[in-house]
Amino acid sequence: MRVLLISANTERINMPTLPLGLVCVATATQKAGHDIVMVDLMVEKETHMVLKEVIERVQPALIGISVRNIDDQNMQNPRFLLEPVKEIVAGCRNLSEAKIVLGGAGYSIFPEKALSYLSADMGIQGEGEVVFPELIKRMEQGIGFSGLPGFYLPEKGLLCKRKYVKNLDILPLPETNLWSIPTQREGLWMPVQTRRGCPLGCSYCSTETIEGREIRRHSPETMVKWIAQWRKSGIHQFYFVDNLFNFPLSYAKGLCQRLIEYDLNIRWWSILYPKWVDEELIRLMAKAGCEQVSIGIESGSEPILRNMNKRFTAKEVRQISEMLSLYGIRRMGFLLLGSPGETRESVEESLLFTDSLKLDAVKLTVGVRIYPHTSVAKRAIEEGTISSQDDLLFPRFYLAKGLADWLPETLRHWSSTRPHWMI
Repeated sequence: MRVLLISANTERINMPTLPLGLVCVATATQKAGHDIVMVDLMVEKETHMVLKEVIERVQPALIGISVRNIDDQNMQNPRFLLEPVKEIVAGCRNLSEAKIVLGGAGYSIFPEKALSYLSADMGIQGEGEVVFPELIKRMEQGIGFSGLPGFYLPEKGLLCKRKYVKNLDILPLPETNLWSIPTQREGLWMPVQTRRGCPLGCSYCSTETIEGREIRRHSPETMVKWIAQWRKSGIHQFYFVDNLFNFPLSYAKGLCQRLIEYDLNIRWWSILYPKWVDEELIRLMAKAGCEQVSIGIESGSEPILRNMNKRFTAKEVRQISEMLSLYGIRRMGFLLLGSPGETRESVEESLLFTDSLKLDAVKLTVGVRIYPHTSVAKRAIEEGTISSQDDLLFPRFYLAKGLADWLPETLRHWSSTRPHWMI
């Protein structure tokens, strides 16, 4: 079957991103024997003209559209990012009679609501590497969709409960022939995902909905061999997108040791959870080429950390931050202010604590984006901030009472004298 896959994301919230998930699906679909053409709208300027040209040339029998972001999570001036995706779906509909299927991280958070809003024909929640090729097989054979895990149809909803691949090594990793990547672009960081799932249950986080609670992994050897292939093609900067690079600790150490053994001369950065870290890990990370980590500090107040269901303390954050600095690894910290229980005093405590860490960069966020099935959503319903019937597809935010005017002004004041602090 001829298949067109479209990465609809054009958002550069932190940096331009490469469509890793969609290329994983494209690779699996190609290996299943189908003709794949992929379009990344991040690098295209004339969306309509590009889609018109490729649809007329390819004549796809099926069009898959990856939805990465729902909104920009900015409470003060939120941008709803599904409107341009809706235009892409409508454009494809006008140009082709092919069925349109949705997927991606953003879609997986709101599978029914996004499917309805975007007016697509079907959707896949979760890992599409298995379900998408099976969907094509059934379409070719004229078989129904019953039993496809994580598969949604308009008005009918979920047809079968989603399933999770436990051993990620059985899934094919993206191959270079499906990606048009400008290898000489200095700002390019190749995304790497070694693990999926998160068991920690932070009060506001959507990762569990997207990837499940159980941590599932590729073997370190598999990942490093894959990175080595990209290194040969000219890529030398990598970004580990795992939400918990250091968990489990033994896995993270094993991955770093493999990178050291392969001696790839790469630069990389990762997301570090400020617990389950020892000096040996940081030493191995630095030796393996790690230059920067992102740390979700979120708060410097112990009661607020407990409300967020964080497993770490401010003391642990300080200890880990100091070890990272000792080994020359840059640190970017994130504060999430205004969550349940937040007060002016706890905000000031967080700001003073973060300032004392002398981080290389700090990102400040006002208010918490409310996602379904989270503790923050339940709290917001209890307090009357939202109702149980609210459509959270359109961005809604939680901000503790008494902070609406004071918090943004306070953060503007703090950041005005700290150029490495960003709001």
